[in-house]
Amino acid sequence: MGILEVKGVGKRFGGLQALGDVNLSVEQNTVHAIIGPNGAGKSTLLNCLVGKLIPDTGSVMFDGQSVLGRKPFEINQMGISRVFQTPEIFGDLTVLENVLIPCFARKNGSFKMNGIQSVGSNKDMIEKAMTMLEDVNMADKKGMIASSMSRGDKRRLEMAMCLVQEPKLLLLDEPTAGMARADTNNTIDLLKEIKEKRDITMAIIEHDMHVVFSLADRITVLAQGTPLVEDTPENIKGHPKVREAYLGEAH
Repeated sequence: MGILEVKGVGKRFGGLQALGDVNLSVEQNTVHAIIGPNGAGKSTLLNCLVGKLIPDTGSVMFDGQSVLGRKPFEINQMGISRVFQTPEIFGDLTVLENVLIPCFARKNGSFKMNGIQSVGSNKDMIEKAMTMLEDVNMADKKGMIASSMSRGDKRRLEMAMCLVQEPKLLLLDEPTAGMARADTNNTIDLLKEIKEKRDITMAIIEHDMHVVFSLADRITVLAQGTPLVEDTPENIKGHPKVREAYLGEAH
C-alpha cells in the first residue's frame, strides 16, 4: 500500500464529469507524475488531495488516514505540503522572514502577521530556517525582499517554505510553469537534491515532459478525468493510448 491511496474518486461540476473513478497509488519515497492534456482533471484531482474540493465519490487516504472532510490546514498538519503554479510567498517580507512564518506555524498551529518580530528573535527557528535556505542554495539571499527576486528564486523560496514544515508528501502543481529553460533545469536539479537528502515522497503535475521524464519513477496519464495508463517513464514513452490522448490519433 502506498503512502497516498486514491480509490474510486469522482467529481462533477454540474453536468461536467471532471473526474471519474480515479484510482492512484503513490509509493513512499518515489516521485509520481500525473500528466494529461488540458482539461484531463489533473488540477481537480490535486485539489481533492489537499482539501480544496471534496470528491462526490471514492476515498483519499494519506499515511493510513482519510483526508476527506478535513480543512487544508489540517491536511498540511498531517504532512502534506503543496507548491503552487505561481509561487505563493509574502512579497513584502525578506527571504528569511518568509521561511520563518511556516516554521513558526508548524510548531504553534497558527501565525499572525503582527508576530513576525517575535518569530525573528527565536534563535532555534532562525537556525532551522537558515539550514533550509542553505539546502535550496538561498542562504546568501536571506535579507532580500522576496518580491524583488526572479521567478526561479521565488520557486526555491516556496520550496524552502514547504520543506521547513517537514512534510511526508510534497505536491507540486506545474513547478516550472512560466520558467526559462535554465530555471527549469535548476528546478529539476533542486528537486533531485531534495529527494536525495530527505525522506520525502513527491507527486507532480507537469506539462513539460522534459521535467516529467527527468524526475518521475511512475507516471499516471489522465484523459477526460479517467486514468488511461500508469507505468514507468520508459514504458509510457510511445504508449499508443498516451499518444492518442495527446495527439488525437493512435500510432
